[in-house]
Amino acid sequence: MSTFLDLPPLGAARFAAIEDQVAELLQTRADVIVTQGEALLPLEAAIRSAAHPGSTALNIVTGPYGQTFGNWLRDCGSKAVDLTVPFSTAVTAGQVAEVLAGRPEIDFVSLVHAEAATGNTNPVAEIADVVREHGALLMLDAVASVAAEPLPTDAWGVDLCVVGGQKAMAGPAGVSAVSVSDRAWERILANPAAPRRSYLSLLDWKERWTDAGRTVLPHAPAQLEMLALGACLDRIEAETLAGTIARHRAAAAATRAGVRALGGFSLFVPADRDAAPVATTIRTPPGVDATALVAGLDRALPIQAGGGALAGGMLRVNHYGRAAALDTVLACLTALAGLVPDADGVAEAAEAAWTAALAG
Repeated sequence: MSTFLDLPPLGAARFAAIEDQVAELLQTRADVIVTQGEALLPLEAAIRSAAHPGSTALNIVTGPYGQTFGNWLRDCGSKAVDLTVPFSTAVTAGQVAEVLAGRPEIDFVSLVHAEAATGNTNPVAEIADVVREHGALLMLDAVASVAAEPLPTDAWGVDLCVVGGQKAMAGPAGVSAVSVSDRAWERILANPAAPRRSYLSLLDWKERWTDAGRTVLPHAPAQLEMLALGACLDRIEAETLAGTIARHRAAAAATRAGVRALGGFSLFVPADRDAAPVATTIRTPPGVDATALVAGLDRALPIQAGGGALAGGMLRVNHYGRAAALDTVLACLTALAGLVPDADGVAEAAEAAWTAALAG
């Protein structure tokens, strides 16, 4: 009887083919490097490679990951200018343009596309236009948005785009990827502080793998995770990317409609245009502790309490990957409806929103 341990070694050709599938998903002709670790690895690698000592970076903070990026930028010796907006909203291109106009020395911008932790999403296309006009590099954290929102990396002019498989792609958390534009490579090559001979080194991958023709892997790959990544990419291709995106949009619309029909609960991100398709965040009724509430729910439901300062008063319904399904959304809403006295019409509202979103 064969087991996972009996699989033949994963060769360079299969590894490169999976990278090509990621590039197709991101709609990019740029180099794509699949890294052997969770997405924090290429996120930190991208910042430490492109942000050099003495440079000035604009760090857009719309959630906890933006805060982390600011710390990394400062560790690199970069002067990080934080643009922070309330976590219940999205940043606007106008806000970004205003900061860039006042700080012409900014040459690097870090942005999160969708913040699953807070349930908001940012208008990347408009922001990218402003960043490109300014002449800065744009690094995008698309871990939560890939396969749930349009992500035409080249058309938008994203220089460093980091994705992970564990959310909308319904794949593994143990591998991730980053696309690197020619402009980004120029910056990284000119940065004497860019990591070398390090797990965080994009230059090592470029020299030993990409520029060498992708014929010999620089180290043993994480085989099971790579095969799982390939499988989830195959599944997206079979459903079609447009279908996967539509399903996530429908799940978000249904969840938000159901929450609006619930008495006592309210949406943490009020505006639909600012809401992420992968997670809906919900304010609990006054005096109701979110952590205690979640502890009493079925653990199979994709509902969790907010993190950090939001843990006491915020719930998060994770409708990404295979959970972006009407039955899962209805199960979550039914569980919440059982906690409040006025919850008539919740399922009907959710089902109508799901149907309308798919039709639109």
